[in-house]
Amino acid sequence: MDWKNLPGGGGGIEDRRGGGGIPGGGIAVGGVGGLIIALIAMFFGIDPSAILGGDGGQPQTQSQSQTQNQSQGGPATDEDYQFVDRILTSANGVWGGIFKQAGRTYTPARLVLYTRGTQGGCGVANSAVGPFYCPLDNKVYIDTAFFATMQRQLGGGGDFAYSYVLAHEIGHHVQNELGIADQVEREQRSARSEAQANQASVRLELQADCFAGVWGNRVGDQAKITQADVQEAIRTAQAIGDDNLQRQAAGRVVPDSFTHGSSQQRIKWFTTGFQTGDPNKCDTFNQNYNQL
Repeated sequence: MDWKNLPGGGGGIEDRRGGGGIPGGGIAVGGVGGLIIALIAMFFGIDPSAILGGDGGQPQTQSQSQTQNQSQGGPATDEDYQFVDRILTSANGVWGGIFKQAGRTYTPARLVLYTRGTQGGCGVANSAVGPFYCPLDNKVYIDTAFFATMQRQLGGGGDFAYSYVLAHEIGHHVQNELGIADQVEREQRSARSEAQANQASVRLELQADCFAGVWGNRVGDQAKITQADVQEAIRTAQAIGDDNLQRQAAGRVVPDSFTHGSSQQRIKWFTTGFQTGDPNKCDTFNQNYNQL
């Protein structure tokens, strides 16, 4: 993948790195068990505090003036920043075009880069939970050190795998723009059981996987995405399936507790989006759950 061929400079990035993060480390996750919990939480969630049971209401964080000073500084030139900028700019461009064709207005996603931790609209953004989208402030949060974690913990990595992570989170923003996220939240509140609420979450996450594939399809020629690149994303999707993570954590799989989908499902829906480039093929809500 040649990500430097993608357009950049689209704005929308708040660079809060280097501000010292959260005094005391924010949400603490330690030990082998904690590591597995963090792995489950860190991959493509929406609100990490709900997963880890953290208190997002009264976080310890850097001062507001520090945050403003960091985000108002000159444009960063380091490679991590440039990579994230080009993925975000291109994804916003793709979705802006898709919305325009449908006669709708798209509000570009924003993204916060931070080190260790920072305050977000959903509470504390902490590197232990990895990248996530907060629908309350319409921002993706990421500590780019997460990319190294992908390599260490999953034996994966690669530019297109990292792009898949970001495009998935931006997919959640698209869902927010379309009102899908609100519909899922209402469905979960009225669910008759935890298993039923989890099924709604799985549908949401698989659609975001599909949306990530749509973005990859639309920029494939420009970014020179190869089959080897696609395999990076597929290996990542396989590694972060709920069944695989549960098997690592507890040695057994409990399908009713899935919140993101199995490895097979995640591969299927990312591939569907990538092969078709058509967001209309990403309807995970009008299918029998057992056939997802």
